[in-house]
Amino acid sequence: MSALVETVGFFLATAGWAMLAVTLFNSYWRVSSVSGNVITTSTIFENLWQSCATDSTGVYNCWEFQSLLELPAYLQASRALMISALVLGFLGLLCGMVGLQCTKVADDNPNAKVKLAVLGGCMFVLAGICSMVTVSWYAFNITRDFFNPLFVGTKYEIGPALYLGWSASLLVIIGGGCLFTSCRTQLSQDKSYGYPYKASKSAISAPVTSAPRPRIDSNASSGGKYGKNAYV
Repeated sequence: MSALVETVGFFLATAGWAMLAVTLFNSYWRVSSVSGNVITTSTIFENLWQSCATDSTGVYNCWEFQSLLELPAYLQASRALMISALVLGFLGLLCGMVGLQCTKVADDNPNAKVKLAVLGGCMFVLAGICSMVTVSWYAFNITRDFFNPLFVGTKYEIGPALYLGWSASLLVIIGGGCLFTSCRTQLSQDKSYGYPYKASKSAISAPVTSAPRPRIDSNASSGGKYGKNAYV
């Protein structure tokens, strides 16, 4: 049963990690709102790397963010967290492939395989947490500006990429958790049966019986002290 759970968890985490890669390069992280506009001439949509504008004819132009230092702090942190999530997911993918019971890599060392699987599950969970924080933080800034009556800039709404990111993060966390718990349980079971049997000292050591001491006659011992000349 543990092999099935860890395999399902590994494939869920891998699918979520692939969806995170799609989310990172998706252009529709936020889309300009049409609320309160009578005539909409163009639609603006952005992600972590660029901003694009499209008109009613379908022609759109994109320009990348030029200066990193001019970007808001949450956007810089979102880039770092998403890249960290992809790197952690890739490392978790490698560790999980080696640590799965259905693979033959390092099959002669089952204890090391279980530890690698547990490490892969931890990395998947960390990757899911990083991406979940990124998507939620980005969505919070969108909603904060949207409901702020004093905000004079362009108001945006949550784009479809954020919903994809939430789903991907959830899959990665669930898959990594299944991989971690199943392999952790297997590791604890192996340790519980891995101790050698030690017999008690009373069972090992045989009872020691003291040999009977020879009886020494007092007359013989006293007679042996003197030579024959002593009785002459």
